Amino acid sequence: MTKGLFPTAKFQQLRTPFYYYDTELLRQTLRAIQHEAQKHEGFSVHYAVKANANPRILRIIREAGLGADCVSGGEIEASVQAGFPGSRIVYAGVGKSDWEINLGLDQDIFCFNVESIPELEVINQLAISRGKTARVAFRLNPNVGAHTHANITTGLAENKFGIDMRDMLKVIDEASHMDHIRVVGLHFHIGSQILDMGDFEALCNRVNELQDELDRHRIRLEHINVGGGLGIDYQHPNRVPIPDFKSYFDTYAKKLRLRPGQTLHFELGRAVVAQCGTLITRTLYIKEGLVKRFCIVDAGFTDLIRPALYQAYHKIENISSDEPAETYDVVGPICESTDVFAKQIDLNRSHRGDLIAIRSAGAYGEIMASQYNCRPLPKAYMSDEI
Repeated sequence: MTKGLFPTAKFQQLRTPFYYYDTELLRQTLRAIQHEAQKHEGFSVHYAVKANANPRILRIIREAGLGADCVSGGEIEASVQAGFPGSRIVYAGVGKSDWEINLGLDQDIFCFNVESIPELEVINQLAISRGKTARVAFRLNPNVGAHTHANITTGLAENKFGIDMRDMLKVIDEASHMDHIRVVGLHFHIGSQILDMGDFEALCNRVNELQDELDRHRIRLEHINVGGGLGIDYQHPNRVPIPDFKSYFDTYAKKLRLRPGQTLHFELGRAVVAQCGTLITRTLYIKEGLVKRFCIVDAGFTDLIRPALYQAYHKIENISSDEPAETYDVVGPICESTDVFAKQIDLNRSHRGDLIAIRSAGAYGEIMASQYNCRPLPKAYMSDEI
């Protein structure tokens, strides 16, 4: 049990469920990122806002010097409100609407990561109407698989993301005839929760091949963006609270052949915020079934959907009890059979009113919460505010 990590006496006074963020761990993680990235010339790190857009979290990340990687107009607005300058914002996404593109143009963002020729044409037309020049990078689909859940793999030919590699020269040529488009780079992203550095090596090999092809056509681009994807240790959040950023950045430094003066961009999300966040919930009932014992809590998949959506594992702890462990299915109150956080796990013997901590929930937790069943959205508290 990790009771000492949490101010349980203060938690007792708060309405559950809620998110609790360890801001000191977040800052330690950001320092580790900057320490490792700055060892390599030309490495630039952006935070993938889709992982967690809590305003306080965004401000801490901005203060640490990261840029912002956005996939919607709303995320651009949230980033600007948190103080990210337009020059440090990149905007990706397979379906950018006109108002979102116009927002990016008005904020003079660093780059649009373009995913199709029709999108490029729309950006050009909107840039013309605003008297702007849009900086773009082409997101190429490298057809590189990743050892992760199928629902969060994005770099295969069958996925909706990116432009086929065979069309790289064609789209660059198309853009060269557009006066309000400036091509600044290439963009890639192969998936999320990747722990095998071999997957990133495979991406490096593919990027090297594409750059060699560009060299043969005397095309030199300023920026290469390899996305993010680095995973975390969901099994051991206490033992491994900070991901292996050294191996991650070293892999790219050793395997990717950058051209002189090129900048390499990263878009880390989960690895930045996942371990600093915990969903705190309260035990409502212990239900003895015929073959199972259920710990029914007041959080549901409306508060943390990852287990229902991805069959994702989160370490779960009873932070109120020192009693011997018993085996439970931990389930929520939502009227759906998929509202299950974990099956057949050991928890310290649980009672009505006990506080339960669902760990490693800082990424894709609060941001994906919904109001299904007319439930209120969970509140969030920072460790340095309670």
